[in-house]
Amino acid sequence: MIRNGQYIKDLLVSEPGHTAVAQGWVKTRRDSKGVHFVQLNDGSCFADLQVVIDAGVVTAEAIAPVTTGACVRITGTLVESLGKGQAVELRGETVEVLGDAPPETYPLQKKRHNLETLREFGHFRTRSNTFGAVFRVRNQLAYAIHKFYQERGFLYVHSPILTTSDAEGAGAMFQVTTLDLMNLPRQQPGGAIDHTQDFFGRPAYLTVSGQLEAEIFALAFTNVYTFGPTFRAENSNTPRHLAEFWMIEPEMAFCDLEGNQTLAEEFLKYLITHVMDNCKADLEFFAQRYEPNLLAMLENVASSEFARVPYTEAVRILEESGRQWEFPVHWGSDLQSEHERYLTEETFKRPVIVTDYPKEIKAFYMRANEDGRTVRAMDVLAPGIGEIIGGSQREERLNVLIDRIREAGLDEKHYWWYLDLRRYGSVPHAGFGLGFERMVMYLTGMKNIRDVIPFPRTPGHAEF
Repeated sequence: MIRNGQYIKDLLVSEPGHTAVAQGWVKTRRDSKGVHFVQLNDGSCFADLQVVIDAGVVTAEAIAPVTTGACVRITGTLVESLGKGQAVELRGETVEVLGDAPPETYPLQKKRHNLETLREFGHFRTRSNTFGAVFRVRNQLAYAIHKFYQERGFLYVHSPILTTSDAEGAGAMFQVTTLDLMNLPRQQPGGAIDHTQDFFGRPAYLTVSGQLEAEIFALAFTNVYTFGPTFRAENSNTPRHLAEFWMIEPEMAFCDLEGNQTLAEEFLKYLITHVMDNCKADLEFFAQRYEPNLLAMLENVASSEFARVPYTEAVRILEESGRQWEFPVHWGSDLQSEHERYLTEETFKRPVIVTDYPKEIKAFYMRANEDGRTVRAMDVLAPGIGEIIGGSQREERLNVLIDRIREAGLDEKHYWWYLDLRRYGSVPHAGFGLGFERMVMYLTGMKNIRDVIPFPRTPGHAEF
């Protein structure tokens, strides 16, 4: 295995003059007057290591299979580079081909491939510049998320993937069953399916959120967070939707909507700053290739004080804007991306937290305001993307929560344990959710969510 100090990222910052072993995959090879120039990458950084093998140092048979895509181990001496872009290069002395890649069939030859083509070769796209950068950013983002919450005393909770509760009340859930679909048991001939004969004795699903379970832990450990996969069975073929994606959901006891907003702002700024500090070359690549304004946009978010505005005020601003909206806006309508970006990019020119939405367009668990019309919800809107975080203060009052569950048309018997949290030791608490892939899109400037997750799951597509 490659150990710390032996990665290409380490060799590129090493002092010249000592022997080194470089292992990785060949990006390109060119020959000039018998000298072989090999660009090698092991995924540890955006830059390649240039390996120069002088004429006659290795045999023609040894160098022949060193082609794009081949995996090689090259031993040599680090020397000062005469070329631009790197301080050192490796003067190769021995070459071992660990796995060749015949150029007549290897799909990623030396040319620029569009993202649609690369999706067709998902098992190789990770070797490209774009996806190498995407997944290094994704890795650093995941690390920063845990670091942020661990530094603040939060407990990491593994919420269940299999559940019998619908946190959103939306109904777009994947059902899980062990029943024979060709011979489903019925409560009576021609009647409803008898789920008592299923594995769990009742309908079960893949989770849409770990929030409700996180509330159990918050009401014992005070501050907790979940970070795991969630699922939506929505038949949406858009650049913003996946059937399987990851969510970060902190939940805090003794916290109201104000504290929730403050934590969300600190969280976003922390993540952006961490990635900018640790993925500079990758972000510069994205700014050059995909989103010219990327670095300025991220710096603006990281340095701005987020605006805070009630939903009613936001609607007034939009109504008085003079714009002809594709989706007409009025009190009671949900804000669309065009509205959110107008607020962040043209009105406030910084991130905006919109609060106190109409209760009819929000989930049952959000705390009702005294006006009887709105709930203590919040959406964090960011320039360039719109909503990036959604959350609320939770309803801690038992009688109000029961009414909200009934209004949503949900069966309160399925939420007996959730109601018990309000019967015994209830406390004001709040939390929010951040879609991990949505955040990776924001940090990289990528426009399709399929390009920021290792193995995208969308309608009709579940490769690997």
